[in-house]
Amino acid sequence: MASANRLSFPVVAAFGSTAAPIAAIGLVMGVYLPRFFTGHIGLSLGAVGAAFGIVRLLDLAVDPLLGMGMDRTRLKLGRYRPWLILGAPVTMLATYMLFMASPGISLGYLITWLLILYLGVSILTLSQAAWGASLATDYHDRSRVYGVIQAVGVLGSVMILLLPLFLAKTPMGAHGGVAAMGWFLIAAIPLTVALCATITPERVAPEVESQERIGLKDYWALLSRPEMIRLVFADFVIALGPGTTAALYLFFFHDARHYTAPQTSILLLFYIGAGLVGSMFWGFLAQRIGKHRALMASSVAYAVAQSMLMIIPPATMSLAIPGMFGVGFVAAGFVPIVRAMVADVADEVRLETGKERAGLLYALVTTTQKIGGAITVTVSYAVLQFVGYNPAEGAVNTPEAIRGLELCYVFAPIILVFFGGAAFIGWKLDAGRHAEVRRQLDIRDGLAAEADLLATASGVSLGRPPANQA
Repeated sequence: MASANRLSFPVVAAFGSTAAPIAAIGLVMGVYLPRFFTGHIGLSLGAVGAAFGIVRLLDLAVDPLLGMGMDRTRLKLGRYRPWLILGAPVTMLATYMLFMASPGISLGYLITWLLILYLGVSILTLSQAAWGASLATDYHDRSRVYGVIQAVGVLGSVMILLLPLFLAKTPMGAHGGVAAMGWFLIAAIPLTVALCATITPERVAPEVESQERIGLKDYWALLSRPEMIRLVFADFVIALGPGTTAALYLFFFHDARHYTAPQTSILLLFYIGAGLVGSMFWGFLAQRIGKHRALMASSVAYAVAQSMLMIIPPATMSLAIPGMFGVGFVAAGFVPIVRAMVADVADEVRLETGKERAGLLYALVTTTQKIGGAITVTVSYAVLQFVGYNPAEGAVNTPEAIRGLELCYVFAPIILVFFGGAAFIGWKLDAGRHAEVRRQLDIRDGLAAEADLLATASGVSLGRPPANQA
């Protein structure tokens, strides 16, 4: 059933446009940059793995602090719009310094600019996610909105994947086309942020007046909510699954499955491109059977699709293409569904406390992804180094090293994603419960708006309705 609050597609598309460069950066950072700094720049496998791990660990406190700052922002531009605008130049500068790096840079250089890049991406990602929670208020419309955001992100990833293919025989295509990817991102970030910031409306929900200052114990109370415990745990292990495959992708398909460099780019293109269809499908399914059921179904489907990769004979593009398309299709449902579920929890929190905490709630789940990213790169690279795998171009690896690579790439993600799906057995915040939460919020927001109008007209403050007003 269509809701009166359903957003038009042009607004959703404009809002989701920033997902294109954000997703593209995430793809390049997970797949291309580690190999770029080991194979071209000349840093060791252990050093690059350690750099990504150190940066992720140092970056853990950033998202909660950003979330607190966003939730407390009160500007004419809005609550989240100013942060989105701020994130653009930070991300652009760090992109230039990393993607245009030359051999001879130090480990300190890599760590410093990775930190700045992660900061910029965190600002962009978190502001967009929290803004989306206030933009789309209907339970089912959120599945659609976050599905569109995911689809736009897929388009950005596909576009950046095409660059190495088109530029393979040109100077810009050298070293995997990393420099060309950097210029693409530097151009796309300001364009999409401007489109989002100028077209998308921002609804700043009224808050219950309170003299009490919110402290860290209040934020810990949010994290300890049963719904958030499940979401944080699920987001963590699900991030570990595809995150492991991203860090090992080029090694696995080139060295273990014997595909050429152009073929690995084509396979990755089908994997990412499948997300365009998959994100829309899982968003549609979530509207029909509920978000938590759709997420459980996608986790089971992921295990089946990922297992098929080991059955496909090496260097067989005719089978590898549908195999990678299948994995990408089922994996596309993870992020948008979890993000939409966090928005539902944010509504419930605002009903109970009278305060907007979407920024911090999204910070909690984005922090788990950072932890997952630190673990996947650091641990998987350490395991590969332990089994004797050599990532250098032209290196010959032992069968034992290749077997260790295969086990890390295929089977570890299956187990992790399975646990993520199981976390939602018995989930309570479904469409019926959320409809009641929104009904009470709409009543209270209406009363608050009337009180503001009367106060403006009379010059006498009438106060706000209590947090539990329904």
